[in-house]
Amino acid sequence: MDAKALFDQTTLECSRLITQRYSTSFTLGIKTLDKKFHLPIYAIYGFVRYADEIVDTFHDQDKATLLERFKKDTYEAIDAKISLNPVLHAFQLIVNQYKIDLDLIEAFLHSMEMDLDFKKYNDSKYNEYIYGSAEVVGLMCLKVFCEGNQEMYDRLKEPACKLGAAFQKVNFLRDIK
Repeated sequence: MDAKALFDQTTLECSRLITQRYSTSFTLGIKTLDKKFHLPIYAIYGFVRYADEIVDTFHDQDKATLLERFKKDTYEAIDAKISLNPVLHAFQLIVNQYKIDLDLIEAFLHSMEMDLDFKKYNDSKYNEYIYGSAEVVGLMCLKVFCEGNQEMYDRLKEPACKLGAAFQKVNFLRDIK
């Protein structure tokens, strides 16, 4: 294995470790997939998990600044096709390989920004948040599963969004106990 391939593989394995440490249920779900999808889905999860950590965990930090830096570093990694941040490097590999739309990433990061200033949402804002925090994650995964088949992606897009929204709503119910 050449040095670049070793670097790529190591960053993907970092995302697997993040997934395993943060979500046993997501890890178990990934294990039901064909092995060729494991590392790409781990890379997506690692990215969304770390963005979510910024807004949900780092209470003694300037979360807005951290999230803005993470967002900037994400787009730089995608454009340059490299990052020394293993989570962002693994994610950009998958974004570039599977041609994940930047608007999906932007919608996700926008929902993370919405989390910074949590307010009571009207239906429109609630739906905007659900789309960005959950549905687009499903759509990123769908890009991987469809392996470039745009017709299949278009056909499965709506059900994938509904599934992502359902998972997010279950999370809300769990959070309010």
